[in-house]
Amino acid sequence: MLAILLATLVLHLIDLIILFVSTCANAWRKHGDASYDLWYDCTQNNGGYHCRGTSDADWLQAVQALMVLATIFCLISFIIFLCQLFTLVKGGRFFFTAVFQVLASLFVMSGAIIYTVMSPGWKDDSENYGYAFVLAWLAFPLTLISGFIYIVLRKKE
Repeated sequence: MLAILLATLVLHLIDLIILFVSTCANAWRKHGDASYDLWYDCTQNNGGYHCRGTSDADWLQAVQALMVLATIFCLISFIIFLCQLFTLVKGGRFFFTAVFQVLASLFVMSGAIIYTVMSPGWKDDSENYGYAFVLAWLAFPLTLISGFIYIVLRKKE
């Protein structure tokens, strides 16, 4: 039982790190020396980076909000898990933790879908999605699996 709890804890921490990096990293989209993020558009000129804020498009603000919410909900889920680990009665399930984790996975999925659907409108053929975008898509199944594990997981002696 201790091994399962430890594995679940490690999976949750990996989810949290991936969500944090994908939300903060400046690599959602790449075009040569330019990188586009949820927060800044940066170009590399003469060995230095020059960044400016992103556009105020409603869909981009929705992606920003959803990614921040996903990270916050994953963190709240982790804190609730630690609290339930010590206060939950024997044989109890981690439903409250699971709810926050599944909501985090739905938020990251929604944000990644919005970015996928809306970004080709201003994307040409020489641009690629960056590693932060891939991490966001990777975070979705990992947080969903983690949430389902919390639903099934029972606290034993």
